[in-house]
Amino acid sequence: MSDFNKIVACFKNKKILVVGDVILDQYITGSVSRISPEAPVPVVKQEGHPRYTPGGSANVANNLSALGAKVLLVGRVGQDREEKILKKELRKRKIDISGLFTDKCIPTAIKTRIIAQHQQLVRVDREDTSSHGADGVANKILHFIEKKIDDVDAVIISDYGKGVVTKALVGKLSSLVRRNKKIITVDPKVEHFNFYNRATCITPNKKEAENAIRNIIISNDKGRLLKIKADKLTSLKDVRKAGSEILSHLKLESLLITLGEDGMCLFEKGKEPFLIPTKAKEVFDVTGAGDTVISVLTLSLTAGATKQQAAVLANYAAGVVVGKTGAVAVTAKEILNVIDEAKL
Repeated sequence: MSDFNKIVACFKNKKILVVGDVILDQYITGSVSRISPEAPVPVVKQEGHPRYTPGGSANVANNLSALGAKVLLVGRVGQDREEKILKKELRKRKIDISGLFTDKCIPTAIKTRIIAQHQQLVRVDREDTSSHGADGVANKILHFIEKKIDDVDAVIISDYGKGVVTKALVGKLSSLVRRNKKIITVDPKVEHFNFYNRATCITPNKKEAENAIRNIIISNDKGRLLKIKADKLTSLKDVRKAGSEILSHLKLESLLITLGEDGMCLFEKGKEPFLIPTKAKEVFDVTGAGDTVISVLTLSLTAGATKQQAAVLANYAAGVVVGKTGAVAVTAKEILNVIDEAKL
């Protein structure tokens, strides 16, 4: 059995706490045979009932559970029909929802995707990202995590920018995690890069990395010489310079930048950047790929993998999930199959 097989075999029963923005994903599927007389838009004839799956940080939890981990999901929901549907879907997947707190001031976030002939035509989002009542929920979240931190192997911050992940929350949570010597990884939001200091690893895509560099350039008021002057990453050379700058600026243990068809690039303090070519055979839908990456990366680290091994496994898992439609979870068997095909 290869080292990768041994790592995946250790996923089972690892305990991961996921904190962030939970979302309900709704899929309405149908067919199109005509254009509306009211406006130049297709008329979708709905087929069957809507399908619901966990989205946002709840999809990270879904991925972890599908890989055999025990998952504790922490966040906020509204008090509405969507909350009940989401909790039902999470219970089906054996995800602990005791850390979901109800905020009567907001609706449960929902993304509705309308799909015809296997193509997404439109997405409708309902959400409230206002900070009203956020402090009260944040205090409940921190108090809850303080009680649970001893029992988990790692913490994932899944930041979708819907109001749960604030600078104050991340600062206090990071201190708590470091005191307890736990792994902490972050799937970041563009606007929040300066929140994530000293994380074990963060996993931005290229656009998010460009935004991080833009913020670093703007905030560089100490006259420190930057390795990169532009915020557009048009070549792998640019990516390498930007990654090194972000790693240093945020004092991270590691950084994994996902590059779409160009694969991924891993940065670790004191090491050369490590480029990982994409393993996707065919790309149908990139929805949820970032959730898969952070889930597999984190589980691999808890299973004793090096950061390079964890990044390679995350890359293989992402290659599986982009070949499917919608935000779906990859399984340990699927990862082992692609490892076997590659004869690693």
